[in-house]
Amino acid sequence: MAITPKNILIRLYVVAGGMFLFALAVVFKLVNIQTVDGDKYRDLAMQRTEKMFTIAPNRGNLYSDDGSLLATSVTKYTIRFDAVTVSEQDFQEEVGPLASALANLLGKPQAHYERLLRKARSGKNRYALVARNLDYSQYTAVKQFPLFRKGPYKGGMIVEQRTVREHPLGKIAERSVGYERIDDNGYATRVGLEGAFGNYLRGMEGKRLKQRIAKGQWKPIGLDNIIEPKDGYDVVSTIDINIQDIAHHALLQQLEHYKAEHGTVIVMEAATGEIKAISNLGRTEEGTYYERLNYAIGESHEPGSTFKLMSLVAALEDGIVDTATVVDTEKGYWRIYDRVVRDSRHGGYGKITVGEAFEVSSNTAFAKIIHNGYKDRPQDFVNRLMEMNLHSDLGMPIKGEGKPVLRSPGDKGWSGISLAWMSHGYEVSLTPLQTLAFYNAIANGGELLRPRLIKEVREWDRTVQRFDKHVLNPQVASAETISKVQQLLRNVVAKKHGTGHKLETPYLAIAGKTGTAQKNYAQRDPEKLAYISTFAGYFPADNPQYSCIVVIHEPDKSVGYYGADVSGPVFRSVAQKIIANQPIVEQLPGVVLHTPDLDQSYESYYQALRQEYKTLPDLRGMSGMDALSILENMGVQVEIRGNGKVRKQSVSKGTDLKKVKRIVLELS
Repeated sequence: MAITPKNILIRLYVVAGGMFLFALAVVFKLVNIQTVDGDKYRDLAMQRTEKMFTIAPNRGNLYSDDGSLLATSVTKYTIRFDAVTVSEQDFQEEVGPLASALANLLGKPQAHYERLLRKARSGKNRYALVARNLDYSQYTAVKQFPLFRKGPYKGGMIVEQRTVREHPLGKIAERSVGYERIDDNGYATRVGLEGAFGNYLRGMEGKRLKQRIAKGQWKPIGLDNIIEPKDGYDVVSTIDINIQDIAHHALLQQLEHYKAEHGTVIVMEAATGEIKAISNLGRTEEGTYYERLNYAIGESHEPGSTFKLMSLVAALEDGIVDTATVVDTEKGYWRIYDRVVRDSRHGGYGKITVGEAFEVSSNTAFAKIIHNGYKDRPQDFVNRLMEMNLHSDLGMPIKGEGKPVLRSPGDKGWSGISLAWMSHGYEVSLTPLQTLAFYNAIANGGELLRPRLIKEVREWDRTVQRFDKHVLNPQVASAETISKVQQLLRNVVAKKHGTGHKLETPYLAIAGKTGTAQKNYAQRDPEKLAYISTFAGYFPADNPQYSCIVVIHEPDKSVGYYGADVSGPVFRSVAQKIIANQPIVEQLPGVVLHTPDLDQSYESYYQALRQEYKTLPDLRGMSGMDALSILENMGVQVEIRGNGKVRKQSVSKGTDLKKVKRIVLELS
């Protein structure tokens, strides 16, 4: 077809029309982006260049009952340098003085910082690391350094902050103090006091706007946060750091001596249920010990002979026996169906009273008492134990409280021998804290209290919430029964035939019960058979102030495994040191400690301590609290530095005590 002017003109119209339509489409798309999708694309651009970051608040402080810090949040600062935003003149004039100031504060040579800053400048680095983990005083000093004092835009100073949780007591009570951690998926792990009361401690998050710079890094915009973080409340716990230190070191020493697998100590104030100390130590493969798990609250196990107290209270309340009722222990073993109950004493105890059976901890006597007394109505025994709340947990705020096991007839595991085995602490299961709560009820006259770990929540000088004692059962047994078992608990230690008589001391009247439970006995392999050694009780016996339980798992059998030998000495050591650290008269008017053979006041105890040493002893290797107790009661002023055992003393051993007025102890 020939090309004519008309054809050319048509083609021009088509091309022009197409270009016009394309232009219309472009205009339409631009208008659509601006009006319809504008917010979407602006947000997308903002996300790629600017982003809102979360700022974690400072957690509130966790205090002991006297205001000492158990856990606190410390802000740490990271300083970076934006080498691009600084003018050439300012950089050249002030890089030397800035490097010199950094060297004086942080300890590295001036040349190191000058090389770092110049390298960042030549490489146009907008996020060069200058220093990490500065404290607040260092951070405020750096802000006033040459160049940096010009601010983030003219001076190039970039500040990042984070909070670090620190425990001033170190490893002591580490598991009980605990932590709260949240992973990248938002899953929270909450342990101990930090986890239980995190809703008070954690505070409110803040917001900080940052700008994307080279290599995927984000630089804060400006000096101020968009939303300031709100710090958490402070929590005042019931823990007494002196008692905690005493319990920790007494337990540690015994675990090391008996090469035990793990153990726990709990000290509770009898009248209020306040936990004054809770120590949990587990063994590593290297044979050292640390706060591994919260055995006190989380580990439920067969309590052994400490459960005889519960069985006796039930039998007395139901009129099955009285403390003077005679029971025949025969030759130290008693067959029930195809099983045999044995006493630890070969040959048995013959015919003894129920009270004596408790004091010598006769398994055969208690198996007979409970089996024969309840065999026709076994549910009555279980019901009586349930009335004492032994089937329920304590409702502790700390996560992971172990569940008690208390079977009823018809339940899986119940059999014809269950009554006999339950009578002395088998086929039942309690945590150490649940056992202690019952012993504490006997100590205070019958009031079963929920153990308490927190006194109050505070904001500065204002109390946000106060926590008072929580009564779980106002009277676990009659006053008559409680009075009887209180005397028997004292006899366990005071009388020569009592299983706890080794713990008797002329300075402090102790009441309590030993327990030695077999572990892994179902395997019937003597090599795998292990023991749980326990002592539970309270002190002073005549006017109970504190209850305490010590549980030690799997002591070396070649060294020893009975409760009186393994756990009892820890109890006695803790009790004596707690009382020794108390004021003599002012807080304890008229209270006199006694044994059947000796009446002696607290003042006598201190006099005995003073007379024990004429010259200054070698304190190295002794726990700090032990050394403090001895020295202060000898009239010496003591300054403690650090935690743990005494590493160094400022006054040499052998110095005449009359010449020693003050001493400094450095602890490991």
